[in-house]
Amino acid sequence: MITIENYFNRQVQLWGEETQKSLQDKKIAIIGSGGLGCSLAYALGTSGIGEINIVDFDRVSLHNIHRQIAFNLKDEGRYKSEVVAEIIKSKNPFVKVYAYTIGFDEFQNIDKEYDIILDATDNLYVREEIDNFSKNMNIPWVYGGVEAFNGQVCFFDKASFQVFTISEHKPVGITAPIVMHIASLQANLALRYLAKLPIVKDKLYYLYFNSNGELITQKFNMPTQS
Repeated sequence: MITIENYFNRQVQLWGEETQKSLQDKKIAIIGSGGLGCSLAYALGTSGIGEINIVDFDRVSLHNIHRQIAFNLKDEGRYKSEVVAEIIKSKNPFVKVYAYTIGFDEFQNIDKEYDIILDATDNLYVREEIDNFSKNMNIPWVYGGVEAFNGQVCFFDKASFQVFTISEHKPVGITAPIVMHIASLQANLALRYLAKLPIVKDKLYYLYFNSNGELITQKFNMPTQS
């Protein structure tokens, strides 16, 4: 018989049965199910969170597959969110997963509540909408951005995404490993928050490789709203 205690054994060893069972009451939304979204869904969808909502109207393209770990060649043309939802359901018998093949502008009008929002988009305008939505709902969100060998992560609580210059900029190229690395950091921030562990909020982490190939992490305190 599969139980929460034996399925999530390693996490139960980490923080106990009470904390693990508390995650079953948590609801999250992942906006985007491409590179970041796939990895976030794998990490959080198999961590014991009770409900995962995955939002993405995009379909799998051939060029997605090498860096978006949920997809195989047979998935080309399918809705990304539906493919990811199927995989998470097949891995975790304790999670409810809902796929939404719509944009965030439509999703935010659905009458549901969430404990945290995960940004897995590559669109600055949508991130601004996520920030506004989260502030209106009085919940935090976790930003993640990738380009080339570089990445950024921030747990937004009181700070505003308005400090970023909102533009049409999209990454020119991305390596597959940096996508999974940034998503892993996002997932860890979200999971610590949901498990009620200490977490630093409103601090931007910028990770990049310098010319010598050394991984550098810079930290910036984000200005908060009064």
